[in-house]
Amino acid sequence: MELALRKDVPVELTWDLSALYKDEAAFQADVDKAKALTDQLEKDYKGKLDTPEAILACLDLYQELQKVLYLAASYRNLAASVDFGDPKLQEDDEAVSRLVSDLLSRLSFIDSEITAQPQETLEAAIAQGGSACGYLKELLRWKPHQLQPETEKVLTALSPSLGLPYQAYNMAKLADMRFPAFSAEGEELPLGYSLFEDRYEYDPRTSVRREAFRAFSGKLREYENVTAAAYQGQVQKEKTLATLRGFDSVFDSLLFGQRVTREMYDRQIDLIMDKLAPHMRQYARLLQKVHGLDKMTYADLKVPVDPAFSASVTLEEAQAYIEKGLAILGPDYTEMVQAAFRDRWVDFAQNQGKSTGGFCASPYGSHSYILFSWHGGMSDVFTLAHELGHAGHFKACNAAQSLFDTDVSTYFVEAPSTMNELLMAHYLLNTNPDKRFRRWVLSNMVGNTYYHNFVTHLLEAAYQREVYRIIDQGGSVQAETLSRIMRETLEKFWGDAVELTPGAELTWMRQPHYYMGLYSYTYSAGLTVATQACKRIQAQGQPAVEDWKKVLAAGGTGTPLELAKMAGVDISTDGPLLDTIATIGGMIDEICQLTGELENP
Repeated sequence: MELALRKDVPVELTWDLSALYKDEAAFQADVDKAKALTDQLEKDYKGKLDTPEAILACLDLYQELQKVLYLAASYRNLAASVDFGDPKLQEDDEAVSRLVSDLLSRLSFIDSEITAQPQETLEAAIAQGGSACGYLKELLRWKPHQLQPETEKVLTALSPSLGLPYQAYNMAKLADMRFPAFSAEGEELPLGYSLFEDRYEYDPRTSVRREAFRAFSGKLREYENVTAAAYQGQVQKEKTLATLRGFDSVFDSLLFGQRVTREMYDRQIDLIMDKLAPHMRQYARLLQKVHGLDKMTYADLKVPVDPAFSASVTLEEAQAYIEKGLAILGPDYTEMVQAAFRDRWVDFAQNQGKSTGGFCASPYGSHSYILFSWHGGMSDVFTLAHELGHAGHFKACNAAQSLFDTDVSTYFVEAPSTMNELLMAHYLLNTNPDKRFRRWVLSNMVGNTYYHNFVTHLLEAAYQREVYRIIDQGGSVQAETLSRIMRETLEKFWGDAVELTPGAELTWMRQPHYYMGLYSYTYSAGLTVATQACKRIQAQGQPAVEDWKKVLAAGGTGTPLELAKMAGVDISTDGPLLDTIATIGGMIDEICQLTGELENP
């Protein structure tokens, strides 16, 4: 279980970045191309964007540059994400980041000059259609918040420095933290971020789970002040930018980019905190009863209902599960799943310095790349299906839309990923009528899919909202404040059903989502849409599947409200969210009922 160095992991468990660039020479050729395109854009269009024709021609060339920069930045960033302890990889990533900011700073005149044109000029350009239509509409929407050209240029040039809070967080977490071994069950067990979050939190042995949590929290506490300083820098930066751009609050600024209202944001947090909490407390009490725990602690919340039933899964078995589970989406989707395994789209390796959790990067002009650490449990199968949901989404929208129309609102972007988890679960439920098997699948849905998106990330969002409220009022946050807010959030949700042992309040240190704007709440928003759309698929079959495929291909051409409507879901009301919460509650009720029947046959 000791994590290997990156150089020692089997190559077949790593991703193959050669689909982006076959070698350094090819990468350098694109760097040179980006520089040449920037020179051309400056020479041909600076000070000349005063007609619809000039605007559209400029944006065609600008889009070509963006494609090159997207590939180059992805190539370096993906390489760096698997080993934060390798200084060469980090230096290369930072170098390309500086290059991108330099080139885009020189080209900041494009947006400034276009938005300075009369309304009729922009409308005439939009009327001509083409791949830049969506980009121009978005520029019009942002026009009231556009700053003076020189200010925009400076902000773009400063983008690497503005990203330092997130960089500092990652370096502290993935490069500097060295976790000590801990003792449990008469063994000395190694510890690390990935080992804790992907293995020990789910360990059926109570002493191992709780001792791992204690040791993990102890190491986190040593870094609480530097992590708090990084986060303070992030939120103050966002507040300053919001004020500069004329927004009344940082919430308005961050939600403007998502194209959703404050009411939609608050609704997601308030209803789940209020309506879902009783169901999850019932689930926590079930876990305590099933495992015969003296008390239910925060360290016990992720233990499976029936760990003895969940066998280990090989990668070959995982592929088979996913292919069958997602077959309803059609042969093209199945081929994508096969390609992901065959062509090494996925980095499965466990190694020191690798990013925790999972993500899917989908650079325009290439296939997706998925990062997570494989531990061989069914939860890993669901995680992989989730990330392949992102891959399938952007495979469809990248093929159907211009680069400018692939910027999907984060409010919606988790719907395709969580949809895949639900499809997998429904497939499994239909393969075996056995009560214990059904309980196992339902508990995977509640304990993984819904817990991750409706509890873990939602509690992050509730905590984050309180932080931004302080920042909006001119305050600041330090480690003590952040821990207090997190503890109060957890206490409100779990009530007396769960004991918040020391270290629970440090949960704010564990997630990178706080450096990505208002992202945490969107997991539950996406899963709400996915739950309702999945119900349509279960009830209506192929017509609902075809509607879902159209949504995937639509990319960023619609708002979250419009995309959800295409899938047959009306998120203008609280109906879908309330029904989803009731669905979760129904699953928990059934798990409790099945448990009783299995204990008293």
